[in-house]
Amino acid sequence: MPTRTIGEVMTRNVVQARRTTPFKEVVRLLDHHRISGVPVLDADDKVLGVVSGTDLVRAQAHRAGSGPVRAVTAADVMSSPAVTVHPEQTVPDAARLMERRGVERLHVVDEEDRLIGIATRRDLLRVFLRTDDDIRHQVTEEVLVGVLGLPAEAVRVFVRDGVVTLDGRVELRSQVPEAVHAAWRLEGVVEVMNALTFRVDDCAPPAGAGGTEVP
Repeated sequence: MPTRTIGEVMTRNVVQARRTTPFKEVVRLLDHHRISGVPVLDADDKVLGVVSGTDLVRAQAHRAGSGPVRAVTAADVMSSPAVTVHPEQTVPDAARLMERRGVERLHVVDEEDRLIGIATRRDLLRVFLRTDDDIRHQVTEEVLVGVLGLPAEAVRVFVRDGVVTLDGRVELRSQVPEAVHAAWRLEGVVEVMNALTFRVDDCAPPAGAGGTEVP
């Protein structure tokens, strides 16, 4: 099962605002579409920031009791910069970015940074609804046998709640991080526990390398 990309799971029809969109219109957009935030775009459809319900509440509280002020627009209350990704980025990598940045949505942009879609936490979580048996089969067949060329029985693969454990012996030391990295990138994998050993250390420098030759 190939690893899916953001471009395959994103929503292309994105509710959006412009810099000059009035405060009340942004509120109406969120309420009407039942969404938690909208991207704010410039005239070239590039993402300047995002306005969430939290931003709106914060702005309203700040204005309370301050007397008459100028009209507030999306540009005044948005959070910037927005977190963006490209459509070719893999779903697991994007999910980790979302978790690391603590955001609920990722704005998908093209090579010129123009908005082309949006991926929400719900979009990405759907990818992780895979069974442990499905993940174990993919790790064995595609990573261990397909990528590393190992016999299927060389490494024992255990999967529980998306956590993959690799246990066994591979031929070369360099195959250990390769196996871990390849398994980590698969859809549905939450974590990889490495218990692999190796027979030959192909990462060690040759004997005498960097030292003084002794006659």
